Amino acid sequence: MKRLTIERLGHRGEGIARDGDARVFVPYALPGETVLAEVAGEQARLAEIVDASPDRVAPVCPHYAHCGGCAVQALRAQAYADWKRGLVETALRNAGLSLPVAPVIDAHGAGRRRATFHARMARGEARVGFMAARSHEIVEIDSCPLLAPELAGALPAARAIAHVLAPRGKPLDIAVTATLEGMDIELRGAGPLEDHESGALIEAAAAHDLARLTNHGRLVALRRAPFVAVGPARVPLPPGAFLQATQAGEDVLGGLVLEAARGARNVADLFCGVGAFALRLAREARVSAFDSAAESVDAMCAGARATSGLKPLGGAARDLFARPLTAQELAPFDCVVFDPPRAGAPTQAMEIARSPLRRVVAVSCNAQSFARDAAILVNGGFAAKNITPVDQFRYAPHVEIVAVFSRGEGQKRPKRSLLG
Repeated sequence: MKRLTIERLGHRGEGIARDGDARVFVPYALPGETVLAEVAGEQARLAEIVDASPDRVAPVCPHYAHCGGCAVQALRAQAYADWKRGLVETALRNAGLSLPVAPVIDAHGAGRRRATFHARMARGEARVGFMAARSHEIVEIDSCPLLAPELAGALPAARAIAHVLAPRGKPLDIAVTATLEGMDIELRGAGPLEDHESGALIEAAAAHDLARLTNHGRLVALRRAPFVAVGPARVPLPPGAFLQATQAGEDVLGGLVLEAARGARNVADLFCGVGAFALRLAREARVSAFDSAAESVDAMCAGARATSGLKPLGGAARDLFARPLTAQELAPFDCVVFDPPRAGAPTQAMEIARSPLRRVVAVSCNAQSFARDAAILVNGGFAAKNITPVDQFRYAPHVEIVAVFSRGEGQKRPKRSLLG
């Protein structure tokens, strides 16, 4: 057992201390605290808080410090917001950029509208919950205070599904999404189902009033076709499709993107998903949208066709990692919005930097990859006007970012967009 002084919070929400010349990461410890911890290499287990931080508050969940779903629940609100903002500032600084970052916008709203529960099987029984921090051990939970009210029945439904498949002994991921028609569940890890398993799952779907149940994208039970509200549209939800974690988060991000693109008449939306930005932008501009997930692009286009008052919105399936839009293809646009996955999109950012574009709106859920891509744009002549962190992942070490980049006059653009 060692006595440690916590110096700061790391980017994963763990307290960082010094043990001689070595850094030690202490989950659930806060800056300024003196703690007793069991140390094993760089990792430590918090045993006792000797001197608590004045910023320490009571956690909102009894599973905190066991369940790994939340990293920082015991930190006072202002200190927590400062830490989240600091994640972006530090990442930019590490990328060689000195840029101002706006205060964090809280976008937790009513709570998470999607969650993935994990199930592990032993002796024909299923344990369902979230994983412990830095572990594959399952922490069984009876409720989660971060979930939206529409997911109140998510855990009982996940347990019922896991119980049906427990004899297989395979680990499962059970992704639950709140839709306008009720809960939509996508299973991963089960593999092809036997007829008796499908029958039992159909009964579970009915018992828990699921809108739909799919297994690796294949339909198991459909009671009501699930739709989600995306800006002005009603969009059919593909199985397992990506959505922003909270409805409030999507609304805040969409509002920031819409304001940043205001006045543009021809916009490209890269990594568009089901159209969180494209469908909002199409109220004011012609939009060409691209994503590798063809089913998400099709869903976005279906939503657009069923929505009146939108300007032309074209969608195309394209792997923007393997085939980024080139500088020449980007030339027709007044503005580009890009929202890549956590890994970022350096190759696409390079093409944007080489293009004659004058306005870019970058959205990211990872501070490190955002900073790297931002550096590419800055080195390409862009200046960052606004960098706004958005917190829809309350208590987690993740932060959304919306940034606006602009530069001076470029060459003339043709009037037609890439998609006609």
